[in-house]
Amino acid sequence: MPYNRSIKPRRSIRLPNFDYSKSGLYFLTLCCFERQPLFGDIHEGEMQRNIAGNCAFDCWEQIPNHNPAAILHEFIIMPNHVHGIIELDNSKIPEQNRHVHSFQGMIPKSLASIVKGYKIGVTQWFRQNSEIEKVWQRNYYEHIIRNQKAYDTISCYIRDNPK
Repeated sequence: MPYNRSIKPRRSIRLPNFDYSKSGLYFLTLCCFERQPLFGDIHEGEMQRNIAGNCAFDCWEQIPNHNPAAILHEFIIMPNHVHGIIELDNSKIPEQNRHVHSFQGMIPKSLASIVKGYKIGVTQWFRQNSEIEKVWQRNYYEHIIRNQKAYDTISCYIRDNPK
């Protein structure tokens, strides 16, 4: 696609100069394309996952198998989005293996690479098992969890969803 000056470049919602591959706790929200309820329904205040929701659940639980630095905390699959807390513990990964040159795209073992892998896994399932091509909204929301109080509040929010 040729460059078009009238289209403004997208602004990143990430913190500038923050290393999202460094150890820490991150609260994520990934939304379905056009907020479609692809993963199930809410019945009497409880999330009832459908088969696609079970796939999304299973793929989330597989994240540490693909990225050993990822430790899963609270998470929930909702009808049209996923909330989760992921802890990155990169202490066992040598520093030279954690960063890439700026001309390269995604940083391996970073939060973005984890989200990308998760979205790919769920999307592949949909393409093999349904007519749905677009599963995810572009990008994702993240919040860096900086202290115990924030962690407790976010964990409670996830546990209490969808009530």
